[in-house]
Amino acid sequence: MSIEKRLNYKFKSEALLKEALSHPSLSSEIRPAPPDNQRLEYLGDAVVELVVSSHLYHHFPEFQEGILTQLRASVVSKPALATAARAIDLGSALFMSNGEAGSGGRDRDSNLADALEAILGAIYLDGGLESAREVALQLLGAQLEELNPKQAQGNSKGELQEILQQLNPESPVYKVVSEEGPPHDRTFVCEVTWKGQTLGQGRGPSKKSAEAEAAQVALAAQIWSTRKESS
Repeated sequence: MSIEKRLNYKFKSEALLKEALSHPSLSSEIRPAPPDNQRLEYLGDAVVELVVSSHLYHHFPEFQEGILTQLRASVVSKPALATAARAIDLGSALFMSNGEAGSGGRDRDSNLADALEAILGAIYLDGGLESAREVALQLLGAQLEELNPKQAQGNSKGELQEILQQLNPESPVYKVVSEEGPPHDRTFVCEVTWKGQTLGQGRGPSKKSAEAEAAQVALAAQIWSTRKESS
């Protein structure tokens, strides 16, 4: 079965599909180097985020930003995208160097996830956002069905503290930055900081719920990881 049949989408531009399936390693064997899928992967990453964000927004109207962000992160993560790619045997359709293929490149999470995003970026260019949305929801259907909002609402403050204290003994600090609404219908806005850096902000009808959402936002964003990689 062709990759187009597995995607349930027929490309108007075969060149776009080929580019989406082309791993950067081809440049080591082919001169001049053919277009690889990195630019399409960049575009597809944004397409996946938008499609999944819209889906979660409409399917979980009772949840605030923190939980929605955490749910989205679990669907668009590299391992989740790679799992979706394996379900359609995407690895067998990739164009890559013999060296990359010989070292297990057709089943590498990063290659599969990047290629899946590149394909969705290519579909967006080829057929528009609605076509990309249909294919993305089809590919990620299993991951979306398995989402458990209650699990995302779990002990987010404890989980955040445990992660951060593995890096540094300093504990995260929660602070109410504003209170809105009348006394009988208060909304609290809290932020969580760690080592002088704001990690996330949350809102809720109580300080406790606002702190929990701030922790959920922090867990999804993982700003401390970004800072560590850039240092």
